[in-house]
Amino acid sequence: MKSKFQHVALIGKYQTIASGASGINSRAAMEAILEFLNDQGCEVVIEQDTARNMGLAGYPLLSVAEIGKQCDLGLVVGGDGTMLGIGRQLAPFGVPLIGINQGRLGFITDIPYGSFAENLALMLRGEYVEDHRSLINAQVMRDGHCVYKAMAMNDVVVNRGATSGMVELRVEVDGHFVANQRADGLIIATPTGSTAYALSSGGPLLHPSIPGWVMVPIAPHTLSNRPIVLANNSHIAIELVAGRDASASFDQQSLASLMHGDRIEVVRSDHHVRFLHPKGWSYFDTLREKLHWNEGVSTT
Repeated sequence: MKSKFQHVALIGKYQTIASGASGINSRAAMEAILEFLNDQGCEVVIEQDTARNMGLAGYPLLSVAEIGKQCDLGLVVGGDGTMLGIGRQLAPFGVPLIGINQGRLGFITDIPYGSFAENLALMLRGEYVEDHRSLINAQVMRDGHCVYKAMAMNDVVVNRGATSGMVELRVEVDGHFVANQRADGLIIATPTGSTAYALSSGGPLLHPSIPGWVMVPIAPHTLSNRPIVLANNSHIAIELVAGRDASASFDQQSLASLMHGDRIEVVRSDHHVRFLHPKGWSYFDTLREKLHWNEGVSTT
């Protein structure tokens, strides 16, 4: 049966070609996937930095933006960090993404490399589950001017300096004062990011279909400062009142240094990321696998 997706881009974690948990190095894994896609009759391109850093040749090369404009599917080979970076860049184009994980199963790269052929064969024919994930737009305002802006799929985090004490943060939601918080920091996380830093800081899990964010204080001075779930159409403003060497990070992949009086403003993005999963996929299967919910429990 002919593939539903004709123009397919392959994107990899090109910083390393070391072996993953599958026992095959990244270049060999990419070559195997390229051969499979050719056998399926797909027109294949490779993201240009992936190809150059891995030494892959013989295929057209495109930038991420060109992939967004020209391709109807992206295959991302790597871990969740790789997918976060690519997902943000391709979200404005609406290109669906499939994640193949060469190491341990990821929350958003959920097809093990060892079973990619059997899964992709069905998915390329249209047998898949589509999953949309919301994004955050954030900007750092200083004296009324934007000095930094970024998009995030997981979270926006305001952190204290590595060697300094707590920060004091003034938090507003939709223009309403919420609280002055003294803590090591504050996390604003999407449902996707609720399984990341927010979870380790005591936040709740949010199902991806919930139109909400979770705001989680990091080691708050006042123990009654608890995580709170907010509507994702809220406008959140976090002002740095006190604290040295504070910073704001976005998906832990970009960083802005903060000064007293800076405001980090967070709103919902107009874009979302489209993930495709194998038919029968369930978010709860992923949670059970990643969080080891069944350990020590008989399933018979």
